[in-house]
Amino acid sequence: MALVYGVEKKTVPSYMKFVMGGTSGMLATCIVQPLDLLKTRMQISGTLGTREYKNSFEVLSKVFKNEGMLSLYNGLSAGLLRQATYTSAKMGVFQMELDWYRKNFGNDPSMVASMTMGIVAGAFGAMCGNPAEVALIRMMSDNRLMPEDRRNYKNVGDAFVRIVKDEGVAALWRGCLPTVGRAMVVNMVQLGSYSLMKDQLRGYLNEGIPLHLTAALVSGLLTTMTSMPLDMAKTRIQQMKVVEGKPEYSGTIDVLKRVLRNEGAFAIWKGFTPYLIRMGPHTIFSFVFLEQMNKAYSKHVLGDSASDSA
Repeated sequence: MALVYGVEKKTVPSYMKFVMGGTSGMLATCIVQPLDLLKTRMQISGTLGTREYKNSFEVLSKVFKNEGMLSLYNGLSAGLLRQATYTSAKMGVFQMELDWYRKNFGNDPSMVASMTMGIVAGAFGAMCGNPAEVALIRMMSDNRLMPEDRRNYKNVGDAFVRIVKDEGVAALWRGCLPTVGRAMVVNMVQLGSYSLMKDQLRGYLNEGIPLHLTAALVSGLLTTMTSMPLDMAKTRIQQMKVVEGKPEYSGTIDVLKRVLRNEGAFAIWKGFTPYLIRMGPHTIFSFVFLEQMNKAYSKHVLGDSASDSA
């Protein structure tokens, strides 16, 4: 991903990097949103006292049967806003870090430097995107509840208004610590492993989609394995209810301890398959869209027919 942020660095304005970065993430989200819903439903399976789903295929079957195909896109508005905030902020901060590094050291950052910058950028982006994350988790999990327990948010704007009205502004940052922790892990592993795998595979694959796809799938596997426990905790905290002023969970450690005790060790990786399948394509689509937007901007705005490869 570090290579992407350096695309057209002398010609494309910094603010356009933010815009194109967020837009590429939003376009990719439109494609992988159903997988995100499956992952979320798997992660909160068991919070109602029973094991609702055995695997991702059962989730898909029940959603089709009970809610309809369009329900796979529940929470899309929140997902798009999350990309517009989280991805744009993350990429913007990373670009500033990258420019600073090159200015002061005169070369591209090492893998360790990229991982460190990814941690900082991920944390900043996660804090900006947490409100949309809360709305997204709630909207995707709403239909599984009993009718009297559903929140029935109309869209992400309605979710924000009602959350602030009913629970206070601080509720928009519920689960922020595990969200930030997850983002730091994701960006550290993803940035480092993706760049490393591309370098290792260049001797076997030519630059292009096959190389990007293979590197992204390996990166997605490593990122999924390391970040899923925090993603599980984040998901459960953000969709929990507060009864008589007492929240269901006290924090990340409480979630993980209770999941281990009540549901078993493997429950920490619930939703692994859709999360993994989502991670790879989302990365690939984001790269492809970002590269094409850079080429289009260079050609139609800057009048330059030449374009750099992502």
